[in-house]
Amino acid sequence: MALLEILQAPHPVLKTRAAPVARVDERVRQLAADMFETMYKAPGIGLAAPQVGVSERVVVLDVADGEERRPMVLVNPEILWRSGERTTAEEGCLSLPGHFADVTRPQAVKLRHLTEHGEERLLEAEGLLARCVQHELDHLDGVLFVDHLSALKRNMIMRKLIKIRRPRA
Repeated sequence: MALLEILQAPHPVLKTRAAPVARVDERVRQLAADMFETMYKAPGIGLAAPQVGVSERVVVLDVADGEERRPMVLVNPEILWRSGERTTAEEGCLSLPGHFADVTRPQAVKLRHLTEHGEERLLEAEGLLARCVQHELDHLDGVLFVDHLSALKRNMIMRKLIKIRRPRA
């Protein structure tokens, strides 16, 4: 396994729709393993392939409490249903380090995806898992959590990120 570089906004890959994975094979399994290592080290609870510079529809996540890990790999995930009930909670992102904001999302979702072994699965998620799934699937479509905020809040966060990344003379 290898630690991967996590791209930071406003990197253009983060704003690009990721391509579907044509075949789930050893390359995809290795990518997922490297993404898990990177996510756990960061630390985070979810990571999408575009965040590590791979514009493919692969997500890893683990929202387990405590020491027990429950890693999940979602290949070519597709949301089939969103609940009408919405909740607001604070979100952050490994690609926007140090920045957090309240985001309103559906409380529950149902999705279809492939596992790291190419098996099709359905997943019903609510609460934190649903929030994490939606956040990571947004990355696959080139959407960042700040895109759900008002233009004023989004622009403030993006200006701060650009200022921090700017080389000093």
